[in-house]
Formats: sequence, structure tokens, C-alpha cells
Amino acid sequence: MEFDVSQLGFGTGVRAPWAADPWASRGRLVAEPVSPTRSEFQRDRDRIIHTTAFRRLKHKTQVFVAHEGDHYRTRLTHTIEVAQIARALARALKLDEDLAEGVALVHDFGHTPFGHTGEEALDELLADAGGFDHNAQSLRIVTKLEQRYAEFDGLNLTWETLEGLVKHNGPLIAEGAGPVPEPIVDYNSRHDLWLATHSGLEAQVAAIADDIAYNTHDIDDGLRSGLITLEMLEELPLLARLLSEVRERYPKLEEPRLIHEVMRRQITKMVEDVIGTAQANIAEIKPQSADDVRHAGRTMAHFSEEFVAADRNIKKFLYRHLYRHPDVMRVRANATSIVRDLYAAFMADPGGMGDKHARSGIDDLPVELRARKVRDYLAGMTDTYAVAAHRRLFDHTPELR
Repeated sequence: MEFDVSQLGFGTGVRAPWAADPWASRGRLVAEPVSPTRSEFQRDRDRIIHTTAFRRLKHKTQVFVAHEGDHYRTRLTHTIEVAQIARALARALKLDEDLAEGVALVHDFGHTPFGHTGEEALDELLADAGGFDHNAQSLRIVTKLEQRYAEFDGLNLTWETLEGLVKHNGPLIAEGAGPVPEPIVDYNSRHDLWLATHSGLEAQVAAIADDIAYNTHDIDDGLRSGLITLEMLEELPLLARLLSEVRERYPKLEEPRLIHEVMRRQITKMVEDVIGTAQANIAEIKPQSADDVRHAGRTMAHFSEEFVAADRNIKKFLYRHLYRHPDVMRVRANATSIVRDLYAAFMADPGGMGDKHARSGIDDLPVELRARKVRDYLAGMTDTYAVAAHRRLFDHTPELR
């Protein structure tokens, strides 16, 4: 999708009417004095960065567990890459960059150890206690589990950041959306996040930035691992075209530089497509406020039809050649065993949880509430901590390599 250079916000410092206004936020659950030096969304971003949950992302899996090499992406490096893309999109569309960045930085807080493997295992184990949803767990972390401030639990983030966290992938109350996870229902009863509407554009660009980042960087990590080869990229028209362009321009380029040149072009093409598509939607809908975006009835920051097809092909390619590769599946199976063993051990003996806050009062709770306490503790673990806990409690721990 072509974009209009004259409409870009680079260097203008101008916030569009459809952008969130940090000086007119809907506020925080617990009222606080206004900062004389930072906007409300800057404060949110800063609070997110200084959390324990943010630091833990360093040792949580993206695709390859930490044991497999230091050069692969973790949840932390992925999150930083998403934030960079989200900020670039926000600047181009004249949005509030701090809000877009904050939503991007917090979007993966709720992920378990071992990536989606751990999430799937916990969801199955908690089937009778509401299941497990990483977005809902992210909300629980920033509204309850982070206990740092004297006057409230959580981070007391603004309405706009929390709305973006829970709704960046679309409305939660909609046809075909499924049940709203319990942690979101609980918080929403005290601080209405408009679950039936779309989010503002800042959260929408954070969501599409996530797609752009992992579509590109999972291919990059797959190439580094050898599970994907450059020849295999010929299956993907977009990547094949970019690979041909780079080879034509740099015929003697060594492979690591070649891969980087293809990956950076892929990001650029996808970012430019989203900008052009969003500009067209803005011109059609003509929103005059952030609420007009929320009530537009559809997402406004997304891929064009051409890039929707490219995105779909890349995802299928990654599932076929990377996520479901036998070597990756073997490690995933071992990771699943670790999560299941720890869950069973902590349900049987909460004393096995080293955190005194996590096990406080758990013995007297009904099974469902005990399961939720164990959920919070397990979901907060890093890969390395989960492996260490398993070795402490069991005679044999599966290898994750």
C-alpha cells in the first residue's frame, strides 16, 4: 500500500486529532498528582520498564530456549524490537509515541516460561479454573502482582495503557470472541475498559508491530539455527523478491550480511504498508478523536490485502519449518513436562514455592483459588528459574537442548 509522505508526522511534533491526548487521560484507578516533568503516558512507560516483570523477560523463551545459544531472541529482545517498530509507526501517523511504546513494552508480561509451550501447558492444567491467557495475566501483573508502591498494588497505569494492553488485538466482547478471561472481568468491574470497542490507534500499531517483529525475527533466528535455509525462502514470494534484490545489488555478499539486508527490507516493506493502509482508513473514516477510532467498528492500523496474504504465508512457513520442527518439538515436549511437574508439585505442597507471598494463605483456599495462586507463581517464572526449581524438587530434569 502506497503512503502519503506529506502526511507523515516525522519531525513535526504534531499530534493528530485521532491520537490519544496524554493531558486528557481518563485517569488511573487510584488518583495521583500530575507530574510536572512527564506526561501521563511517559510515566506509564517508565513504570513498566522498572518492573520485575520486565527484567524477567530477559530469561523467557521466544522460540529457542536460552540453552541453545546467546544470539537468539528472548522475550526481552523481542519486546524491545516491537517497541521500536510501534514507536516508528506512531510517529508516522502522528500518534502518542509514549503510549504506543508503553503498550508494546507491556504486551508480553504475562507470558510463561518456555514461551507458548508453557502457556499451552498451563491453559490445559487450569481448564477447571478458567484456563490461562497471557494477556489477562499481563493485566493481573500490572494491576495486582507487582507490589512496589506504598499506596496501591500493581502499577496504577492509565486507562489508555490498560485498555491497549487488553484490547490491542480487538474487542473482547464481540461475536465469536469467546469468554472474557476472569482477571480481565475482575478488573473491568472496578475500572471499565470498554471491552466491546476497539482500542485506540496507539495500541493498534503496537499489535501490528508485534506481527512485523516476530514474522521477521523468527525467520532470522531460524536461519541462524540452520532449521531454515535461504533456499527455503523461495517458497515465500515477498522474501524471494527481497532476496533476489539483495543478491542482484550485492552479488558477493557473505551470508550473515545477506540475511540482515533481507530482514531489514522485510521490516521496511511491512511498516510502509501499514502506514499507507492506516492513512487510507483515516482518510475514509475521518476520526476527530481517539474515541472515534474506538467506535469505528474495525481496526484501522493493519496490513493491506497483499500483505495480509504475505503475513499468512510467512506464519504457515514458520509453523511448518520452525515451530513444528522435530528438534523444536522435542525441546517443547521436555518443557511441557517441567511445567506439568511443577504445577502438580505446588498444588500438592505449596511450601515448595519459594516465594512467601505466593504461598501465603494458600493452604486454606478452595482448589480453584489455589490453582490460580500456583498459576501466578508459575507464570512469573523465567526459563532458568523453572529449570532450577524442577532440579530442586525432582531427581531428573529433562534436557532443553
